[in-house]
Amino acid sequence: MAAIRSENTKPERLVRSLLHSLGYRFRLHRKDLPGKPDIVLPKYHAVVFVHGCFWHQHGCKDSYLPKSRKSYWVPKLVRNRERDAEHINELRRKGWKCLVLWECELAGNARLSRRLCKFLG
Repeated sequence: MAAIRSENTKPERLVRSLLHSLGYRFRLHRKDLPGKPDIVLPKYHAVVFVHGCFWHQHGCKDSYLPKSRKSYWVPKLVRNRERDAEHINELRRKGWKCLVLWECELAGNARLSRRLCKFLG
């Protein structure tokens, strides 16, 4: 598990590249915000989380449960989802707009760019 990245993952880099090509400027992983969001757009008071389907249990085919060591994995993955909800609620209370993008949803650039533009207004 030491090889698992928490920052600068391929899906995250894809979203950042798309945002940049659309003309949006952003900050990365601001430690002063709850959950250390992947992408922060201060001008729009908005944050984007790019979640991996397995680690954050999206519910798609990629969010399977491992067959071994369930006593370890189930509580870990449940806690990840709880923590995500806590961070998003706290950010919204502070007035931030939040968008969660799932790894499995990043296939179509045109659809993703429309979604990002709509989110940012």
